[in-house]
Amino acid sequence: VEFSNGSLGHGLPIAIGKSLNAKKYNKKWKIYVLLSDGELNEGSNWEGLMFAAHQNLDNLTIIVDYNKIQSLGYVREVINLEPLKKKFESFGCHTIEINGHNLLQIRKAFSKKVRNKPKVIIANTIKGKGVSFMENKLLWHYKSPDKFQLKKALIEINKRYA
Repeated sequence: VEFSNGSLGHGLPIAIGKSLNAKKYNKKWKIYVLLSDGELNEGSNWEGLMFAAHQNLDNLTIIVDYNKIQSLGYVREVINLEPLKKKFESFGCHTIEINGHNLLQIRKAFSKKVRNKPKVIIANTIKGKGVSFMENKLLWHYKSPDKFQLKKALIEINKRYA
């Protein structure tokens, strides 16, 4: 990771700048940026998408963790993003929607070659997947488990993937 930020809406514009620089100087860089669905409420992301598509930044891959929960509530209640795939496509991006928990779908989406457009991978995920008391619960968007909860979560995960 060359850049990590905590402010929502800053990661994509920085990735776009790196992607544009790579194109300008004929670098073979591949730029990846991970966005949350709640982060898509920031206008800088949509402005950046328009710019990236206009500049044909096909060295840019945007991954959206679409778990449909953000800190203020469920995405559909705060700012409904649907139809999300069509929105990305309307901005000029090649958009792939996958199950974000399926490694084969993830690999296939990353290996897909795209020309003259940014690639967007909408990874449909479940917040807290695999831990019964965390799965799809808004509380766990911002809460950390205590020692007892952590132990219980690790037991459930180890049973599931053993």
